[in-house]
Amino acid sequence: MTNPANIRDLLLRFTGPDLTQTLARIESAVRGVAAKDCDSFLEGAGVGREALAAAAEMKRLAGQINVTIHALGILLCLPHILEPEERVEYVSLGAGNTGREFDLETNLRVAEFKFIRWRGGAESIRQNSVFKDYLLLAEHPTAKRKYLYLLGTEHALKFLRGGRALSSVLSRNDKLQKIFADRFGEAFRTVRDYYAVHAGAVQIEDVSPWLSELAEELIAEPDAGPVD
Repeated sequence: MTNPANIRDLLLRFTGPDLTQTLARIESAVRGVAAKDCDSFLEGAGVGREALAAAAEMKRLAGQINVTIHALGILLCLPHILEPEERVEYVSLGAGNTGREFDLETNLRVAEFKFIRWRGGAESIRQNSVFKDYLLLAEHPTAKRKYLYLLGTEHALKFLRGGRALSSVLSRNDKLQKIFADRFGEAFRTVRDYYAVHAGAVQIEDVSPWLSELAEELIAEPDAGPVD
């Protein structure tokens, strides 16, 4: 089942135009159904294995869409960031960095890209991800310029200048936590402490003007994979 139109049609047979209303109707109708009634009830409700297979396929395609957005976003940024004498050495377009240290390296810069729209609420997972990228860029031993490209910078900068404990930010990444502890010990307790010393190490830039199609959307992160 690879035809997206077929997948959509199968799902629509179950969901209808409004999934919430459809589920509410089924929840009401299923009351009193006995084992002997199940087959006819499921058929009437459009509940079948084909619909389940279509939903599973749609979920798989959605994961590919996130990676596709990441790849397209990087490539569409290149005309805006490359300088006249700058040449691409590599790009890493798949999920994670596929064995390469960063999303982009040229003869002049190394860079990471995050195409996510922050809403300013409790966003610890996004914060952790941004700090990981910032830290690995900041500590990378290169004379090249270092960039973190984001879809809006306000919330990321607020986080980097804020008082969240580094023990919390690093708690879900054992390898990154070890890298940080080996290098700094207990010299820094909060994100703000680290950023105050290393704010000049990485340039943070907003790509929203170049990717207006993403500017109002919340884009899920591709699986970042382990720290190299």
